[in-house]
Amino acid sequence: MRIYRIAVVLMIVAACGLLAGCGKKETQSESTELVVLCGSSFVPPTEQLYAEFSAKTGIKVVSTTAGSEDFLPLVKTGQKGDILVTHDPYLDYVRDANALADHVQVGLVAPVLVVQKGNPKGIKSIEDLTRPGLKVALSDPRYSTCGEMVFALLDKKGIKDDVLKNVENRLTKGHSNIGNFLKTQAVDAGIMWNGVAHTFRDSLEIVPTPYEYDEEIRVHVIGLNYTKQAQSLKQFIEFVRTRGPEVFAEHGYVK
Repeated sequence: MRIYRIAVVLMIVAACGLLAGCGKKETQSESTELVVLCGSSFVPPTEQLYAEFSAKTGIKVVSTTAGSEDFLPLVKTGQKGDILVTHDPYLDYVRDANALADHVQVGLVAPVLVVQKGNPKGIKSIEDLTRPGLKVALSDPRYSTCGEMVFALLDKKGIKDDVLKNVENRLTKGHSNIGNFLKTQAVDAGIMWNGVAHTFRDSLEIVPTPYEYDEEIRVHVIGLNYTKQAQSLKQFIEFVRTRGPEVFAEHGYVK
């Protein structure tokens, strides 16, 4: 009888061990998450996509925000991230690094002329940015694709020097700085990405102007092939393929 009782105890202990093992696996599964490297110009629409995707699938998404140029070294060396949200030409850079698994084009970023709410200075065109005494903010072409495009257009129009006199020291690295300048009425006008301007729509206005830039800049959600969450990544990309363009359009990423 004593031997029988010992055997029963051993069987219970073994069963508890199996159950504990099963519980551990469930915890590991629950902790699985996708890491998104999100370009700083695309936070609001991607946050909406994360929330919708997680609600639908139960898969957690965590995000790190920085400039696309800051993420590129991490992608090239496969150090971090399952997904990169960025714009041209970074899709080509990811492809050249042999890190591309899949991608979806979700919208366009375009430079837009922005002014204080109500447009008190009556600014109607980029040429108006040359007016003496006007306070203007632009993105710095050393850090910004938008800045490169704007400087190229100002050069082509022959007005860059006159506009820069009004910019003075207000060349910014981030587009949100331009929005904040307008919100606090520190400047009269600026040029910034469409989607970022959309986030400041309560404190600025976009002045409709012809699209005169030499290129179109696409926004991409890129799956990275060094991911350890291949199935979750595939689900996310397919979800973005369906919902991404609509969400980005709602947030102003249209030409």
